[in-house]
Amino acid sequence: MPDGTASAHLYRPKLATVLTEGYSFRSFRHDVMAALTVAVVALPLSMAIAVASGVQPERGLYTSIVGGLVVSILGGSRFQIGGPAGAFIVLVAATVVKFGVEGLLLTVLLSGLMLILIGVSRLGSLIRYIPHAVTVGFTCGIAVTIFATQLKDLSGLTLSGVEPGPFFPKLLALGQALPTFSPSAFGVGVGSAALIFALRSWRPTWPGMLIAVAVASVAALLLHLPIETIGSHFGGVPRGLPMPSLPKFTPSLLLEILPAALSFTLLGGVESLLSAKVADAMTGRKHRYNMELVAQGIANVASAFFGGISVTGTIARTATNIRAGARTPLAGIMHAVFILIFMLVAAPLASFIPLSALAGVLVVVCWNMAEKGEFLRLLRDWRAAVVLSATFGLTLTLNLTFGIVAGCLLAAVFAIFGRAIPNESN
Repeated sequence: MPDGTASAHLYRPKLATVLTEGYSFRSFRHDVMAALTVAVVALPLSMAIAVASGVQPERGLYTSIVGGLVVSILGGSRFQIGGPAGAFIVLVAATVVKFGVEGLLLTVLLSGLMLILIGVSRLGSLIRYIPHAVTVGFTCGIAVTIFATQLKDLSGLTLSGVEPGPFFPKLLALGQALPTFSPSAFGVGVGSAALIFALRSWRPTWPGMLIAVAVASVAALLLHLPIETIGSHFGGVPRGLPMPSLPKFTPSLLLEILPAALSFTLLGGVESLLSAKVADAMTGRKHRYNMELVAQGIANVASAFFGGISVTGTIARTATNIRAGARTPLAGIMHAVFILIFMLVAAPLASFIPLSALAGVLVVVCWNMAEKGEFLRLLRDWRAAVVLSATFGLTLTLNLTFGIVAGCLLAAVFAIFGRAIPNESN
């Protein structure tokens, strides 16, 4: 069977190719088991990402259902799982603070249209060539930033005002709130993270995140712990999807959100194609990069219509999908259906989930996201170290766009310099 290299440029969903080749009952069995596995991972993670992004937890579920469905139906990868990603937490949170939820939905919609345009313009191959040092730098920067955003809920802190967005002012505000530290919240959060790490070591096939969140919820309920839960903070999670609607907008608002939409587009394109490349490396197949970007764009537009947040290819869930035995995009489609079934049947149970437990889940995500070994390896070469440090530092102190642009410019300068100045030893 061909690996897909010859058709990587085509605008044809992988699902169409799979159905044309023929779909067996054996493949269906594998896809169902993979879908269940990924849905179990996605449930707590989608809510945790939404809460950390400053929106209601159900918006993360809407994103996994709608975005995951569209990505798998139209995508250029057989194995890609679409949904909310931890990498977007900082961008989404900043957009919500500045423009509100309606502004966020409009930003998601606009970034979706931009991704479609990039895919249709056959620019997907360019995004794939972002230097490795830049990728590692902004990934590690995002991981550290997300960790900082979780310290409040992880420690049960109460701030006197709105939590600052920038990294160092945030740390200062959290330090001033230390007298409000909650041992109960901290114990639940750290305990959840520790349980996830322990299960990953002892029973790697078990759904560690879901188990940790369930144990934390039961413990908080039985012990009557004085900590915030989804129910006490948000009032619970509704059953099912809302009716689709177009986000409200004005010409002036469109201009104001344009820089944010560009950041969403850049990160969404990079993250999705990186995830697809990881899937290729694990399976020996090749994704259709331009088709993948078009699908990600349509998924973001659809997510915005249903009140969801940013959709992108998710590396951890895609890898889980492959390890669980997925054969076709139908696994991704069924994973979205299983999450919808959870909302229809068991949404009230989400009210008992402690916010500190979700923070613990995201601490694990941050640890896994940060490419620690690669970061240290790249520091050994001075040019890579400069690009890496600039990207990491600017992502941490300013924002993702500054970090990526600066890193790419430095890498370009070094590449030109290296070619223009011959090696004197020759």
